[in-house]
Amino acid sequence: CLLGQAEMLWTCLSLKKLSNNTGRFANATLVRLNEFLSAGYKKGVRPVRDWRQSTTVAIDLMVYAILNVDEKNQVLTTYVWYRQQWTDEFLVWDPEEFDDVKQISIPTANIWVPDILINEFVDVGKSPEIPYIYLGHTGLVRNYKPIQVVTACSLNIYNFPYDVQKCSLTFQSWLHTTKDINITLMRTPEEVMNDKSVFMNQGEWELLHVLSTYKEFNISFIYHQVVIRRRPLFYTVNLLLPSVFLMVMDIVGFYLPPDSGERVSFKITLLLGYSVFLIIVSDTLPATAIGTPLIGSLLLCVKALVTELSLKKSYQPQTFEQCNTIVLNTKKNESREIAKEWLQVGYVLDVLLFRVYLLTVLAYSITLGTLWSVWQNV
Repeated sequence: CLLGQAEMLWTCLSLKKLSNNTGRFANATLVRLNEFLSAGYKKGVRPVRDWRQSTTVAIDLMVYAILNVDEKNQVLTTYVWYRQQWTDEFLVWDPEEFDDVKQISIPTANIWVPDILINEFVDVGKSPEIPYIYLGHTGLVRNYKPIQVVTACSLNIYNFPYDVQKCSLTFQSWLHTTKDINITLMRTPEEVMNDKSVFMNQGEWELLHVLSTYKEFNISFIYHQVVIRRRPLFYTVNLLLPSVFLMVMDIVGFYLPPDSGERVSFKITLLLGYSVFLIIVSDTLPATAIGTPLIGSLLLCVKALVTELSLKKSYQPQTFEQCNTIVLNTKKNESREIAKEWLQVGYVLDVLLFRVYLLTVLAYSITLGTLWSVWQNV
């Protein structure tokens, strides 16, 4: 009997506690509103009363930072502020019945959300979880969240370091056609293009603009083309200026007498400088499977000219002297005439190849000036 009385007493206390908790939330406006909205709501059904009417989803994009540009893997990592808006016809209430509450935050998992994805998406970034959305009394749903986007992008490094990259972020409904879900821009393309209010512009890359285009092929698409420009100061100081200095020193070396030993040692020193310089900048130059930067190709061409032309010309007189020494032991008169002829040939080649080298340096300078001018006027 005592045991039965104890169980009845515990049950009574539990019911009393539950009734107190219910009374505590009985007059809470947000609780009443949440219960009103969730009563009979089906989040798996597109929220329209007439199924023939499509749901319009307005999207917006603001670039916050350029985190990484991977030229080798052709991948762009950006941090953006992404916004969505649509109307849910099943989540509507009269503010006068709920203490003039006109908007409320509710969990995203409790309502219908459109399946808007990015086509170029290749990896899941470290995006913060935002579990709530804002809901207005007219049924307007606002889903605002920051996301880290890792997307595939065709990066062209031919004009490095004066390169401008264009990467697309294509938004579309993965499954629904325009009869069910239609996408539109929340702002005008001009406002999206010129908006740099939240961009952090202290890194290697500078945001020029974001171009927005709407297209429809049974499924609606919105293309956001992010146009970024590299800041070349670091590469100009550490890559271009040393290469220009080495080329100028190589031009000075042509004025040394071809038959002097100092020219040979000078050219060998330059070759060592070129080799060490290319080893140092090999990790700095971006590389892809489809090509190399134009500047890197020019550096290799200059090194090849120095190796194949300058040193050969420097060694020619010494080679001639060794040949002359051998031949003089047998035929002194004939060897002198042959040596003079070959020396004349060597001088002619020296002048010719010097002009070729000057043309190469001139082409290098014009190319750098053209790349800088195009980069400046973008």
